[in-house]
Amino acid sequence: MTHSLQLILGGARSGKSGYAITQGDESSFSSLHFLATASAGDEEMKQRIERHQAERDPRWKLAEEPYHLAAALAKLDAEEKNLAVVDCATLWISNLLCGMGGKVLTAPEIEKEFEKLIQSLKQYKGSIRIVSNEVGLGIVPDNPLARRFQDLQGELNKSLAVIATQVIFMTAGLPRKIK
Repeated sequence: MTHSLQLILGGARSGKSGYAITQGDESSFSSLHFLATASAGDEEMKQRIERHQAERDPRWKLAEEPYHLAAALAKLDAEEKNLAVVDCATLWISNLLCGMGGKVLTAPEIEKEFEKLIQSLKQYKGSIRIVSNEVGLGIVPDNPLARRFQDLQGELNKSLAVIATQVIFMTAGLPRKIK
């Protein structure tokens, strides 16, 4: 087993999360880690999180971290034969934009968080699958916060794609390898 980083991109409800945890090789890993970035801020989101949890095999060890993703990844057991799934980079960016522990981050502070994540991913010894939305396929948003989010998501996705050993694009539940 060698270190690998797989970036799984796609639109909302395209099958990214399901693909990340059910590629058929999970039994070849010694340990399965699921690093969740979602926060249940309302009832609908709570139900989404519960659905995702019910879909996962109980062998997945759950860690929840909405803000400090690089630090959470560094804490995981990173042996070569382990697999970590990060779900998802999109919600993580939303969390950073809306305030980390009550503090709204500036663009340079968010970019620093991106840099920390990239370094943590490069140092991780096991295999990683990162789920992220591709949000730039539609219209340009009509407000500054949404445009900033779209820009940040695009920048992070590009940075992740550069270091990824494989990039998958999901459409209607179908994976297409693009790198």
